[in-house]
Amino acid sequence: MASLEVSRSPLSSRRELEVRSTRQDKYSVLLPTYNERENLPLIVWLLVKSFSESGINYEIIIIDDGSPDGTKDVAEQLEKIYGSDRILLRPREKKLGLGTAYIHGMKHATGNYIIIMDADLSHHPKFVPEFIRKQKEGNFDIVSGTRYKGNGGVYGWDLKRKIISRGANFLTQILLRPGASDLTGSFRLYRKEVLEKLIEKCVSKGYVFQMEMIVRARQLNYTIGEVPISFVDRVYGESKLGGNEIVSFLRGLLTLFATT
Repeated sequence: MASLEVSRSPLSSRRELEVRSTRQDKYSVLLPTYNERENLPLIVWLLVKSFSESGINYEIIIIDDGSPDGTKDVAEQLEKIYGSDRILLRPREKKLGLGTAYIHGMKHATGNYIIIMDADLSHHPKFVPEFIRKQKEGNFDIVSGTRYKGNGGVYGWDLKRKIISRGANFLTQILLRPGASDLTGSFRLYRKEVLEKLIEKCVSKGYVFQMEMIVRARQLNYTIGEVPISFVDRVYGESKLGGNEIVSFLRGLLTLFATT
């Protein structure tokens, strides 16, 4: 009796290769924290749920900068609950800046891809599998979440803050022409070696650091894919954006304009 051969479409074969590749990859999530004891258990649970349901290999690295609210104690409990192979607490004694937090976290990362996101629930982990799919589809060096493209958006902000955010993004597009629609966002996926190279090149601190990363990526001809995301204002705690951050942003923007 002749055997029957089932032909596979190119799309089906490509998806199988993507799934196989994803299973071989490992994703390290870097979570810098400062006074996030209420938010941390939920963001970790959502990440674990998302990764587990998608069959993705992962680790979550918590970099706490000496939070006085007991965030470190919560992280230690999460490490016990989920296991030290999945949750890694790598604290520092005090606030030393976002860029150095990523450097510190990467020293302990064993994944070949790095995901950076906020720990305050502004970035929902449900988008992480979309980032991974996007990266595989286009073989991108970086995938960035965008609030300003497709069905992306911002929820929970008052009109003043929306205007500030839109205005900041508009200025960056005019002055820097970065090749990405959301330069000030902080929800991204990087190839590990790409992030290491970009951090070597970046000199900014604070919120400007995220902006410079994309500008430097453009200079180095790294490819960037984008995924529309819903950005939701923090559930617990206070926003860390204030007048000083706005002034620092403007200074950083002018510096990047003059040097890139």
